[in-house]
Amino acid sequence: MVDFAVNHRVAPRLGLDRLIGLTRALGISSVEIRNDLPGVALSDGTSPDDVRRAAEAAGVRILSVNALQRFNHWTPHRAEEARALVAQAKAAGAEALVLCPVNEQGFWTSDEVRLSALREALAGLAPILKDAGILGYIEPLGFAECSLRLKSEAVAAIDAVGEADRFKLVHDTFHHFVAGEREMFPERTGLVHISGVEDASVPREAMRDPHRVLVGPADRIGNCDQIRALVAGGYAGPLSFEPFAADVAESPDVAADLRASMEFVAAGLRSAAA
Repeated sequence: MVDFAVNHRVAPRLGLDRLIGLTRALGISSVEIRNDLPGVALSDGTSPDDVRRAAEAAGVRILSVNALQRFNHWTPHRAEEARALVAQAKAAGAEALVLCPVNEQGFWTSDEVRLSALREALAGLAPILKDAGILGYIEPLGFAECSLRLKSEAVAAIDAVGEADRFKLVHDTFHHFVAGEREMFPERTGLVHISGVEDASVPREAMRDPHRVLVGPADRIGNCDQIRALVAGGYAGPLSFEPFAADVAESPDVAADLRASMEFVAAGLRSAAA
């Protein structure tokens, strides 16, 4: 059995109860909630305690809250933002907080300064996460303008501050492809985000979030190959659907769309194992 999960981005117009209902109807027992979608938990005034109770009643794991943005620009304001969001995540029963880097060209003057800022942020975040008993999931973004594109840089920074037990990677299949990174780091990965790109007209360097659809036969970015390599390297955690394309969010039957994508990915993994 493949351990699938659903990020709230797959159906951003559904409230938490309906998202949970969708996952259970599909036989999925894990979700990721977000703090950046208007009108849904945790953005609609739903208390974290209510989120936790709803998940527990349905037998659903909350894998993460997504996300602390610009986490690697560590300032007193960012530290307070982190404390508040970590407290929310803990109260909601989430296992981890996703950490997204500054996605802005030229924010730092050199690689030395940029990587020093990353280490400073991890050193500042570690005790906040540790006190709450949750993990930090670092998600490098493959875009050319991003301040943290490579998982290798994240791993080096984690090891430099001695916090391998507190920080794990998000392997996002889209961002891995866009960054052109070859190393996988399955043993350092806590979560895998999956989405595909089917538009044949867009080159790798121009791929952006609106191109991200559910994974299917026309996928250009090698989702199944990436997942097979991660599994072969020992990754046994969830594969969480995180498409951003408007036609996915606006689908009249997202359950059927998800079921088809689940079947495609599972078949790809079965064929590799045969």
